Amino acid sequence: MTTVFGSNVEGLSHKRRYSQNGEQAKVAGDKKTRLGESSDNANGNGTYASADNVLQVPSKGDELQDVSVGSHAHDTDVLAPVAPQKQISIGKDRHTNKYVFPHISRDDLVNARKFLKYYGLRKFLDSYLPEELNSLYIYFLIKLLGFEIKDREMVNAIYKHVELPEPSAPPRKDLIYNDFEDPLEKRHAVRLIKDLQKAINKVLCTRLRLSNFTTPDAFVERLQSAKSILVLTGAGVSTSLGIPDFRSSEGFYSKIRHLGLEDPQDVFNYDIFMQDPSVFYNIAHLVLPPENIYSPLHGFIKMLQDKGKLLRNYTQNIDNLESYAGIDPEKVVQCHGSFATASCTTCHWKLPGDKIFENIRRLELPLCPYCYMKRKEFFPNDSVIPSGGNGGSEDISAGLNTPLKSHGVLKPDITFFGEALPSKFHKTIREDILKCDLLVCIGTSLKVAPVSEIVNMVPSHVPQILINRDPVKHAEFDLNLLGYCDDVATLIAQKCSWDIPHERWNTLKNKKFNCIESDRGVYSITPKED
Repeated sequence: MTTVFGSNVEGLSHKRRYSQNGEQAKVAGDKKTRLGESSDNANGNGTYASADNVLQVPSKGDELQDVSVGSHAHDTDVLAPVAPQKQISIGKDRHTNKYVFPHISRDDLVNARKFLKYYGLRKFLDSYLPEELNSLYIYFLIKLLGFEIKDREMVNAIYKHVELPEPSAPPRKDLIYNDFEDPLEKRHAVRLIKDLQKAINKVLCTRLRLSNFTTPDAFVERLQSAKSILVLTGAGVSTSLGIPDFRSSEGFYSKIRHLGLEDPQDVFNYDIFMQDPSVFYNIAHLVLPPENIYSPLHGFIKMLQDKGKLLRNYTQNIDNLESYAGIDPEKVVQCHGSFATASCTTCHWKLPGDKIFENIRRLELPLCPYCYMKRKEFFPNDSVIPSGGNGGSEDISAGLNTPLKSHGVLKPDITFFGEALPSKFHKTIREDILKCDLLVCIGTSLKVAPVSEIVNMVPSHVPQILINRDPVKHAEFDLNLLGYCDDVATLIAQKCSWDIPHERWNTLKNKKFNCIESDRGVYSITPKED
């Protein structure tokens, strides 16, 4: 069945030389030329090198692996990094004819990354690379920056000529340091230069962690002093209410694979909706938000607002639960739209979203009253859609076989893939990233741009905290509190001696938690068993 609203009608993206096969070759060439003119992107006065001038090198994201993840290689502090005591020197064993790489400690890795960001590319290369070198020096520099090459053929070619010392082994005095014959083929050398460029780009584009902000107590202290907290939320803040997230193994996309879509995300594809809105309306009831309830985490955000600390809540959720928690609409940016309103795809007439909720639950296709008569001209047999499965409900998937299926259809004002983000996002984000003094990301995997880029837009001195069930490895948070969002919010509120405005707070405020540090700045939060 279809329903027309507003009527009684029924229906509805320098130099560095090294030897190649024994001959001096200028493959690396002038390092400014080969590694980019962005080498002067830091002035050496304590300002980090600007990411605006990073090398523009094409990159396939799977060619380099950041092996520093989990080792906190991005820690930084207020002091400038120290210059290396000497340039890289790779010796050769007289007996095995293999080159021996120096040991790389975590401090070495941290300092190299800091040095590159602090002083820029030119000084970094001058300080770390000698005048004479071969391609193994390039590979070692990639490792020193915390990356490893994923190409097994390339790695195997390198380690035919290289051995690694034991970390505790004393420096060897029997190595030859004046043999720069390149053991690798020229194609390997060229590839290594490109990979070094990519590693440098990634470091310059990556935020450095704050070394003095790694504990829940540091978070509590900053919460109490902060005045402009930016909160970024995702689906994880609503899962305790039975609303599925999207990308987990038990999330929404995994539940709809039976539909046979090439990509489950196509249910939120704008072009597909315009061609056939039944693709969305067949599953819309699965993501329809509950009404007049909200989670303790939403209450936590409301608490920040009540204390005058909330700058803005940027939410990727479409459930509009922030409104039920009482968060001021001016303090919320629904980055991907929401079910709060719906609009006609043809005349853009707008109405409250809850007006079509019952029809979504009944798998009815909602139609605009102003466009209904014209639609009837296009589709004279549209009054009843053939019934199918779904327990006797009207099955809209067998609907109209025409490219104009979306004519006069009411669409929830959710931002589908292919649509622009709401104008409010663009109006506020430029100002908010400069005003905020604390960024808290909650219940999000940060997989969808441009919202995922907010963490890279905020000034580097502003602490960043992740509250999520799983770590987010492609971002650099100073503190990771891993657990269910409501649990973490409860623990932090307890430590602040604050009350969360939620009906369950009288029970939650006495709940006990385990807070176990698994790595520096990474904590697992779980309830204690009674």
